[in-house]
Order: sequence, then structure tokens, then C-alpha cells
Amino acid sequence: METWYLFDENGRPFIILREQEKKKRIKGLEAHKINIMAARTVASLLKTSLGPKGMDKMLVSPDGDVIITNDGATILEKMEIHHQTAKLLAELSASQDNEIGDGTTGVVVLAGAILEQAQKLLDKGIHPLKIADGFEQACEIAVKKVQEISQPIDIKKNDFSYLRQCATTALGSKVVSKCQDHFADLAVKSVLHVADLDRKDVNFDLIKIIAKAGGAIEDSQFIEGIVIDKDFSHPSMAKEVKDAKVCILTCPFEPPKPKTKHGIEIKNAEDYEKLQKMEQDYFTDMVKKVKDSGANVVLCQWGFDDEANHLLMQNELPAVRWVGGVEIELLAIATNGRIIPRFEEITPAKLGKAGLIKEISFGTSNERVILI
Repeated sequence: METWYLFDENGRPFIILREQEKKKRIKGLEAHKINIMAARTVASLLKTSLGPKGMDKMLVSPDGDVIITNDGATILEKMEIHHQTAKLLAELSASQDNEIGDGTTGVVVLAGAILEQAQKLLDKGIHPLKIADGFEQACEIAVKKVQEISQPIDIKKNDFSYLRQCATTALGSKVVSKCQDHFADLAVKSVLHVADLDRKDVNFDLIKIIAKAGGAIEDSQFIEGIVIDKDFSHPSMAKEVKDAKVCILTCPFEPPKPKTKHGIEIKNAEDYEKLQKMEQDYFTDMVKKVKDSGANVVLCQWGFDDEANHLLMQNELPAVRWVGGVEIELLAIATNGRIIPRFEEITPAKLGKAGLIKEISFGTSNERVILI
């Protein structure tokens, strides 16, 4: 039976294998090399999009949608990757984006470079676990060195100039780099408005980006408040309300629907008039309950028909319908109001407060939004 030797980098034999084990080892090493090749292919694809002079990639989906970007996380998210090791790099980029929000391309290129060196070690016959242990030790040394040379920085100094520099650096390789100072200011303002500086924590869910077609990229602006992509339900309603007392409803302006499958038969005009009057009384009672609470703006998660809409307009109650569930929760947080599930539960204590609510138009298509 043939004996087979593996040599270390100094030329000394350190493993002696029999013929069967030799075949098994070769098969394992080939699999590792294929995995490394797949990961390096992904890394080399992203390498050209790295840095301020990085090239944009055009991605075409199976539906024909075209995306042009140089953001590593977006490229890997939209790519159709089948190889499992290459998928790991895509997940690495996604986790970097979730945790840090930047460096998605850099982390993949770094991983590809490390794997390139790993392939040279594999060619010399070193076991993958040994290589992985070496990378772990190198990581510890690198982190220790970074901690040694790091310096504490007062981020509040010079009107948060250090934060602005960080934002400018991060924006240098993005599509909006021609206005990076403007967008750096927007980013710093947004983060500081929702940051808990004592806990060093930022809730990014409280920062929303509303995109509108038309206008220049420089028209982007920071709005302290909430923007709802809706308009007031009636064109004759007031377009601006100061010192607003907001009633946030998750119940519709409509009569209750019977939960049984029984029908109602109307045989004459008197019965129809009774039914119509009952429905009108429901609407009148609902609007009265809102008005009596002191509210001067209604934000409703559900829709309401034209009759309720007309009554709200007559009672000078500007209303917005079909407000999304996430927006309803943000409105409750921002206005310090309570979400009201039934008209019977409306009280002045549950109303939210806002300095100004107005309807404004954006972009070249004059789409309307509500600004709170």
C-alpha cells in the first residue's frame, strides 16, 4: 500500500497518510478550493464598486426592473446566488449593513482577500481548522492594536463636527456624493433627534425617508415631525391646523355591520327612510363624540364613506383616512396621544398634541402629503 506525505512550509513531513485517507483528504481540499473560488468571485465582483471612484453596477431583475447602485449590500441582495459559500458573503454584507450601516463592500472585499491567502495555505497542505485558528489569532492582535491607538472623541464638540465628518466620509462613495455636505447635515440632524446619547443608542425605526418624484437632489430636506403620504379626505377641509388636538382612531366611520348571514327586506319607502335615518344618526353621533372631546383633527386607520366625510367637513373637523398601522403607532409616539379603538372610549385625555398639521405638495407632480 502506497504511503503519502504532506509537508509543512519548511519542507518537513508532518502527516503520513495511507492511500484511502489520501483520496478522502484530496476530495476535502478540492471542496474547500471550490468554496474559496466561489467566495472570491463575489468579492472580485464588488471590488470594482469600492471607494469614491468605484463604478456603479446595473442590476436587471427577472421582471425587467433596473437598479443602478454601488452599494455592496444592495448588489448582493439583488444578485441571484446559488453557491452556499457565496451566500455566506451576501449574509455577511447584510449583517454589516444592519449593525453598522456602512462598509458593506469593504467587508466582502476583505473576506475575499483573506480567502485568497487561505487558498495558498491550503495548497501547502495545511488543515482548514489550523488556518481558521490563525485568522482568529490575527483578529485578536488587530483588535488589540486598534484599541491601543484609539482616542476618545467628544462628539458634541464644535457643534457635532466629528459626526458630520463621519457622515461625509460615508457618503463619499454613494450616489449623492455631489451633495455630501448637505446630506451629511441631514443625517446628523436625523440621528441626533432620535438618539439616546446617555445609552449611546439610536432607534433607526423612528427615522423615515419619504421619496417624491421631481425636483433636484438638493431639494431634500429634514422635517422635524411626521410626514404621511396622504391628503385630507375632503378638498374643502382646512389645509392647515395650528395647536392641533389629534384624535387617532382605529375604528371606521360607518355603522356596525351585522355578523350574521341574515338579510333585511325593505318593502316600502317608510322602511327605507327609517334605515337611512338610523344610519345618519350613527354618523352624527360618531362625529359629535369626536367634536365633544375637543379634537380638531381626526386621523383614521380605516376609510369612511362620503356621508361621514361630508359631516366631518361641515363640523370643521379635518380628517385623514387610510393611515397605515405603522404610521398610526408613530403618530401616537410623536403626539403623545392614545390609539382609540372605539368611539365610546374617546376622552380629552387620549388626544395627541401637535404644533402644526398642514397639507403640502412636493415634486413636479404636485403630490400632496400631510406634515405633522
